[in-house]
Order: sequence, then structure tokens, then C-alpha cells
Amino acid sequence: IGATTLDDYRKYVERDAALERRFQPILVEEPSVDETLEILRGIKERYEEHHKLTISDEALNSAATLAARYIPDRFLPDKAIDVVDEAASRVRIKRRAIPLTLKEAKQSRDSFRKDKDAALATQQYDHAAEQREHELQMEEKIKKLEEEWQAKQEKEEIVVTAEDIAEVVSMWTGIPVVQLASDETKRLLHMEEAIHKRIIGQDEAINTIAKAVRRARAGIKDLRHPIGNFIFLGPTGVGKTELVRALAEFMFGSEDTLIRLDMSEFMEKHAVSRLVGAPPGYVGYDEGGQLTEAVRRKSYCCILLDEIEKAHPDVFNILLQIFDDGHLTDAKGRRVDFRNSIIVMTSNIGAELIRKGGSIGFTARSDEAKTQQMDYEKMKEK
Repeated sequence: IGATTLDDYRKYVERDAALERRFQPILVEEPSVDETLEILRGIKERYEEHHKLTISDEALNSAATLAARYIPDRFLPDKAIDVVDEAASRVRIKRRAIPLTLKEAKQSRDSFRKDKDAALATQQYDHAAEQREHELQMEEKIKKLEEEWQAKQEKEEIVVTAEDIAEVVSMWTGIPVVQLASDETKRLLHMEEAIHKRIIGQDEAINTIAKAVRRARAGIKDLRHPIGNFIFLGPTGVGKTELVRALAEFMFGSEDTLIRLDMSEFMEKHAVSRLVGAPPGYVGYDEGGQLTEAVRRKSYCCILLDEIEKAHPDVFNILLQIFDDGHLTDAKGRRVDFRNSIIVMTSNIGAELIRKGGSIGFTARSDEAKTQQMDYEKMKEK
């Protein structure tokens, strides 16, 4: 039995017809979350014996679920097994940490020993004898503390919990532990209130975003698409970018998950390739794409495409693929997953109409509706 990846099979085996016909290829598919959970239950005892602790069933369930959801660039069951192994190792190391009282006692003993040696060197034998007495007392205290600590460790059952798993996944992905471990349903129900603590006004925009995010998390939306695709229109300074920052902080725990691209840098046709990376043979091929590399490293993110109307029309062809399929292939042939991202485009289109179209009286509401329709039509033309 030989094992290899599809890429290596194509590269080394398939091109040699004589070698290929001597093998019967069997494609091993990635297991589902439920199948991964069964696999984890089957190998749990080995890891419990190795780390000398107990792994709870909630931890296994959490490992399979969180690994599938938050680590898109690896496959099950490998990533779930690694999460369980690392969580068990971290818990064991934490429990092995020497208690503070024992650490202080050892420091005191070392201090007495140092004073004793210094006294002997200067022939202060009375002081040396006194320090020796203190040293022996500390030795007895250390022995007693070590016995108590050992007895406590043997008596206390060490258990790996779902929180320990969340901590490891958080460390790998950079998403805060609270985000992974907290009850997401309650958070999403109060999403508008949470964002309004930072953003005053913009009720319509915030309500629309909250509804879209809740639909996505409830599984109503097509799972192939990103969590949400939005376009924010309005004059400079009304809070479009600030709302995106607030959204990134609420959804993913930190503003650092915001990936911002200034689309005025992509006005030329040749600049479009910078999004996915330069083709083979061109300068910058090894660097990867600005968009694809950022999302590959940080798949749970908010993507802000600032001043989208300035981008070259070919940029929209790339964006359409992301909106429809939820993924993009970079110049190196790597598939980058956008299903766990929120994409927000901003534009100043309509700002001129808003600035010029001030009217007084009862026609204001109808003018506002007309302006919104004109903005929408103009954006479609773009």
C-alpha cells in the first residue's frame, strides 16, 4: 500500500504509464465532522495514556467542529487530531508548573547556601553554621511541600475541556478565545446593540448587516458564498470605514482582522494581477497576491475594498467569482477560501447629488427616494 497526495501522484506516478498500471488508485475522501468525531473517540485512549490525563467528549466534539470551521487550509481528521494533541500537552504542562510556595522555598534555600559558602570563604564559621542550619530547615520544608504537591497531583484528575480546545484553535488562527467559546447565538441576537455602542446612527445599514450575518450563521444562505457582500455608498466622513471596523471587531474579536485595499491602486489593467499574484515568469511571482495572501493567512476577516468605483473593470470579474463561488485560485494554483469572510465595498458615488440636491418642504422624502434610486442606477452602470 502506497500513500501520496493527488499532486504528487500526478507529478511522479501518473506520467509513468508502466508504474501507474501496477497500482490500483483509491481516492480517500476527507471525513465529515461526525466521522471525525468517531475517529477521535477511537484514538482517544492512546492520547490519554501518553499525556496521563482524561479527554472529555465535549473536547473531542469541540475539536472536530472548531477545526472544520476555523482551520480551512488543512484537512480532517489530521487538523482535529493535532488540536487535541496540543491541547492535552498544554494542559499537562500547566498542571506540572511548580507551585509558587515551593519555588520561593527553593530560592530561600539557594540564598542561605550562597551566604554559607561566602562565610566559609572568609572564615566566618559561626555565621556559616547559622546559615547551614537555615539551609537544612528549608530542605525539610521543600521536601514536605514536594510531597504535598505530588499527592495533590495524583489525587486530582486532569481533564481536557472544550475551553482548552478553543484556546489552541485561538492560538493557531488568531481569533480570540471568547469568540470561539462564547454562545454565538446570544451575541448575534444583540448584534445591533453591540455595534451601536460604537456607531451612532446608520440604523438602516447596521440592521441590514445584522440580518445578513444572522441568516449566514443560521445556515439559510448558500454555504458556498461569503458571510456577506455589502456596498456602502455616501459622502466622505459619514462613517463607512468606521462601521466596517466596528463590524470586524464584533464578528472576529479584533480590528486586526480587517484587510483594507485601496482600489485607486488598481486603476490600471496590469495592476489587477496584484490581487491574486503575478503569473509565472513575471516579477513578484514568489510574493503572492495582496488579497489572496492576506485571506489565506487570516481566513476569518472583513475585507474592505475602499473607493471601488476607481478600480479597473477587470477587478469586478475577480470579485464576481468570489461572490458566486466563495473561493479564488491564486497565481500558484492554491485555492483560497472566502466563505468565512465579510466583503464590504465603499464608494463616494452619489455624494455630488446629495450635496447639490438640498430641497425644502414636503418634497424632501420623495426627493430622497429619487436620489437613492439615481445612486443605485449610477452604481449599476459602474
